Amino acid sequence: MMTTTQTARDVIGLDNAHVLQTYRRAPVVFERGNGCRLYDATGRAYLDFISGIGVSSLGHAHPRLSAAIAAQAATLLHTSNLYYHPLQSEVASRLTALSGLPRTFFCNSGTEAVEACLKFARRYWHAQGSPRSEIVALERGFHGRTMGSLSVTWDDHYRAPFGPLLEGVTFVSQNDPDALRRAVSSRTAAVIAEPLQGEGGVRPLEQAMAEAITDACEATGALFIADEVQCGLGRTGVPFHSATLGLRPDLMALGKALGGGVPVGAALFSDRVAASAAFGDHGSTYGGNLLACRAAMVFLDELTSGLLEHVASTGPLIRAALERVAARHPMITGIRGAGVIWGVELDRPAAPVVEAALDRGLLINRTADTVIRMLPPYIVDSADVDQMAVMFDAALGAVTAEEK
Repeated sequence: MMTTTQTARDVIGLDNAHVLQTYRRAPVVFERGNGCRLYDATGRAYLDFISGIGVSSLGHAHPRLSAAIAAQAATLLHTSNLYYHPLQSEVASRLTALSGLPRTFFCNSGTEAVEACLKFARRYWHAQGSPRSEIVALERGFHGRTMGSLSVTWDDHYRAPFGPLLEGVTFVSQNDPDALRRAVSSRTAAVIAEPLQGEGGVRPLEQAMAEAITDACEATGALFIADEVQCGLGRTGVPFHSATLGLRPDLMALGKALGGGVPVGAALFSDRVAASAAFGDHGSTYGGNLLACRAAMVFLDELTSGLLEHVASTGPLIRAALERVAARHPMITGIRGAGVIWGVELDRPAAPVVEAALDRGLLINRTADTVIRMLPPYIVDSADVDQMAVMFDAALGAVTAEEK
């Protein structure tokens, strides 16, 4: 909370003076939240349809999550991975039940989970006595900003200032199954893909592409890494979007929704990949700490106690609402998504629409330049969807009016 003498201008000025300027922030200071709404320093409410970029899966100030975090903080926060505690194995067993992948490595973010997957793809081939290091990734794919995850991220905007990155990465079009088959060879350690691309514009992987990944991996032995950081853990209305495409990951990266706002990531492994691991191969000081695991347990409890079905039933409501808005605004050229992840393609840059929505109290964001992305909390209801449609319609109308 701001002190009694601080203003929003003071907060923004202090940030500009002392925080590394890597974020282009909107000029609003949030102080509290409740459900699907955030409140700024003046008490104004905003309908949150971005949820911390897919993180606040249970909304804000969720009673069970808040109580569990408080209770854990009052008991024990951290012991390090030098010792056991009772929560890691419980969360890992629940993730196994959802995914079918039997082993979990805990870290602090989705990027770290991708990094672990890339490392253990190489580790697997080293253990086979025939090292492989090449990776095949998809155009428009986004996997994170650490050096390994950045190396398999497509957009040169993210990559160029930090080269040289890892060698041996080949990018192929996300819509060209034949190119994928040609790119994967006996030198390929792994193929990495988001079953539904988030940062790249909310683009679901086509069935033909999923089949090409399966075929290429079976033919060459290459592993498949599913990046489900944004689209996994129920966001599309199923536990993991890979399964809807018939994909069978050897490794899976998770993050974002898992902690409901508490930083936690997880890399999941098949038996054959896990068998290649040895003590000391990887580590994380904070990974799988008690606070993060307690939050993850609450999220997984909620997900498997009716929330997953709620997300699945909410998806069609959001699509219908967006289609009603699209019928009034020709600038909308496409709607993509499922569950509570949606992309609205525009025929122009999307940033002005994001700004107009913020002015009207709706939080959305722009990705891939021309795409409005919506990632509401899993608890979003029909009334929230209806309000979003009204506010989004008004934002689009305001942008159209300004252009005349």
